[in-house]
Amino acid sequence: MSNDLILAASQVRLKAYVPYSNFAVGAALRSASGAIYVGCNVENVAYPEGTCAEAGAIAAMCAGGEYEIVEVAVIAGGDRPVPPCGGCRQKLAEFAKGPVTVTLLATSGAQERTQVADLLPGAFDLYHLTAGAEDPKA
Repeated sequence: MSNDLILAASQVRLKAYVPYSNFAVGAALRSASGAIYVGCNVENVAYPEGTCAEAGAIAAMCAGGEYEIVEVAVIAGGDRPVPPCGGCRQKLAEFAKGPVTVTLLATSGAQERTQVADLLPGAFDLYHLTAGAEDPKA
C-alpha cells in the first residue's frame, strides 16, 4: 500500500461532516492513471440521505473522467479497521478490475489488507444482469 494513498484517506477523514454519529471515515482510491481521488462521509439529519466516504471518492473519480480503481484505502476511528458497508462493497466492485487491494485502517494504527473480491464474494455484475434479462412482452 502506498503511503500517499493512506495519507490522502487520513487527511480527507478530517473533513467528514458527522455531527450525528461522530464517526468520521475517509477513503482514497487510485485510478488506473495513477491519480488519487478522495471522499469523506457526509451525514444528514435524515440518516438514509447521508453519503459514505467510498461513494464520495468514486463519484470524484467519475467526475474526473476515470472509471477504474486499482487500489483503495479506508480509514475510520477506533481500535480496529472498519470494512466498507454492503452498498459501498458493491460500488467498489463496479469499478475494480482484477485483484484490487483494499487497505482498511483505524486511527489507532491497526490495519488489514484484503481485496475487493473478498469483501464481496459472488458480486452481482453485468453477467448476472444480461443473463437474467428477458423480453417483458414475451
